[in-house]
Amino acid sequence: MLRFLFLRFILPLIVFLIIRSILKSIWGSVNSSVPSRQAKDEGVQPGGELRQDPVCGTYVAVNSSLSRTVNGKPVYFCSAACRDKYRAA
Repeated sequence: MLRFLFLRFILPLIVFLIIRSILKSIWGSVNSSVPSRQAKDEGVQPGGELRQDPVCGTYVAVNSSLSRTVNGKPVYFCSAACRDKYRAA
């Protein structure tokens, strides 16, 4: 019974997981060699002025960040979560 279970279910599962792992590593190396066009597709220009997020301290580009005006001055955030935390404080 145990031999049947091993040969019918466990061994094919192990072989499948090994093959999947090998294919993922091959596919990952192929994808990493292709240049990314994400910044170009999103319309975000590289460079520009950086400002520090007051919540988490991450530096974000002014042209691609979320902003809010506080006391007449713009404050820049890396994400909506940081913006919401700043509102709550």
